[in-house]
Amino acid sequence: MSVQVSTPAKRPTGEILFALVFVSVGAAGLLAAGSIPIPPSETGIGPRAFPYIVCTMLVLVGTGIVAQVLRGKVGQAEESEDLDATAKTDWVALAKLVGFVVLHIFLIEPAGWPVAAAVLFSGAAWSLEAKPLWKAVIISVVLALVLQYVFGGLLGVSLPPGPLLEGVPFFHG
Repeated sequence: MSVQVSTPAKRPTGEILFALVFVSVGAAGLLAAGSIPIPPSETGIGPRAFPYIVCTMLVLVGTGIVAQVLRGKVGQAEESEDLDATAKTDWVALAKLVGFVVLHIFLIEPAGWPVAAAVLFSGAAWSLEAKPLWKAVIISVVLALVLQYVFGGLLGVSLPPGPLLEGVPFFHG
């Protein structure tokens, strides 16, 4: 007679943390949405409606994922041919990416959004070893200008154009 000893199931901590990020972002958004000012002339759906809907959905989906994971319904591991399970994390590339995101945040005001975005996109390409780098830089600049035009010029989103594009009216939000 042999006794089988089963090893306890490994708790899917990563999946639970990922779902809790959804819940926390949704909860923070719900709290922040309450401080959106409503103009006195507003008679229909106000500016708080969309953030409330999106953030409520984030909380509900995140809570549902946590409940499913705790019940044992976890996602299947990806079996992709380009996935190397033995590969180590490239901490240098990750640090570069974080550095460029921080640099982007600090560049927005003095240099303008398009310059900050071009630096971010180019830095991400360099961090991820894009070849040839000069093409990635050109694509980064073009993409930043297109995004500035679409969001600032067409949609009216207030993205600071910066000193280089200050005199170009179709880049202003």
